[in-house]
Amino acid sequence: MTHKIGIIGGGAAGMMAAMSAKSENSDVSVTIFDKNPSLGAKVIISGGGRCNVTTGYTDVEEVLKKYPRGNKFLKNAMYAFGPADTYKWFEDHGVKLKVEKDMRVFPVSNDGHDIVGAFEQFFDTQNVDVKCGTDIKSVKKVGEKFILTNSPGKEFEFDRLIVTTGGQAYRHTGSSGDGYCFAEALGHSTTSLGPSLNSFVLAETFAKDLAGVSLENVTMRAILKDGKKVSYSGPFVWTHKGISGPATFAMSAFSTFEICSKESPLILYVDFVPSLTLRELETHAFDFIKNYPKKPFFGIFHEFMPKSVLQKLIQNSANPCNETKHTVVRSTCEKLKNHPLTVIGRGQGSEFVTAGGVDTAEIDPKTMESRICEGLFFAGEVMNIDGFTGGYNLQASWATGRMAGINAADEDADMGSVKNN
Repeated sequence: MTHKIGIIGGGAAGMMAAMSAKSENSDVSVTIFDKNPSLGAKVIISGGGRCNVTTGYTDVEEVLKKYPRGNKFLKNAMYAFGPADTYKWFEDHGVKLKVEKDMRVFPVSNDGHDIVGAFEQFFDTQNVDVKCGTDIKSVKKVGEKFILTNSPGKEFEFDRLIVTTGGQAYRHTGSSGDGYCFAEALGHSTTSLGPSLNSFVLAETFAKDLAGVSLENVTMRAILKDGKKVSYSGPFVWTHKGISGPATFAMSAFSTFEICSKESPLILYVDFVPSLTLRELETHAFDFIKNYPKKPFFGIFHEFMPKSVLQKLIQNSANPCNETKHTVVRSTCEKLKNHPLTVIGRGQGSEFVTAGGVDTAEIDPKTMESRICEGLFFAGEVMNIDGFTGGYNLQASWATGRMAGINAADEDADMGSVKNN
């Protein structure tokens, strides 16, 4: 008898799980539920609407380092379906991709609808039952069957269930955290939850005067309250209230569970000239003064960052170089290599992903099946997995969704061993 698979969540992980299940075993019945009017709402808006499908980096070991939580758990899924596999998969399904200079991968069309369209076309032709606008309110297991109930009270029965509801970020796309309740109702536990990949609000009010000014590369460092040292290098942008950009997002991921308030601030130390050591920067400064004694002091560092930023970071920046004491030159170099910024808050509503989720210790990393509830699978951000910006979160969803779908559809094989087609 053909078994029935139910999937709650029509985002990246859910769509890939549905397609993989049906591709693995065309005889299974697959139904995918999503509370939104259409599939892939969060997928479509990612990357500014262009959909940052995956990363252009293909070394799986290096890619796994981009996940502050869940990197060890992801290893099997990522080796089975890494960024190179994702790239080929979409191209094989009619979506031409491109790798941009920063190694982010987008559709050539720059339209996230094309990514979702690849799945919709398959679902239409392969009889995948897509139930959009259906809000599942409760899940229970009775015997060997999963019973799903929607808001009007209608029940749906399945042999296997895949939960791919995402986290709590972007609530307007339906990511409201329902999956955590479903998991707990079936015996699972969830870790602490927090925002990740968000901007920071600074105590330094000069940031508003630099809003929109970006720097190509800085290195940020922080010592967390538990003593752990974290750092990240990447692009950086000033905002009206503080800072944003990939480097900031990474530091927010590292510090997800840190309190950031006026009473308990997080201090970030920013190296604005990571290409040079302190000694090299000092040598550059004194050589500049020797060659251009009458140039303004900020001119020493102008090749590294815009004048507008230097005028905020350096006192007396317009004074001639030859009127600046050597001690001031050295202290300025030190400041630019280790400039403190005081984080007193996180950008409200700007988080892209949720840190935390269903405890991965309770999930088999080789199949995505629950270790607690037979026939239950998880994929995507609902689990305690999150990555940096740059296509890593979608990549984790494609990889885990594919693994969950394949194994949920496999009626006869040992459920503890993933199949790699």
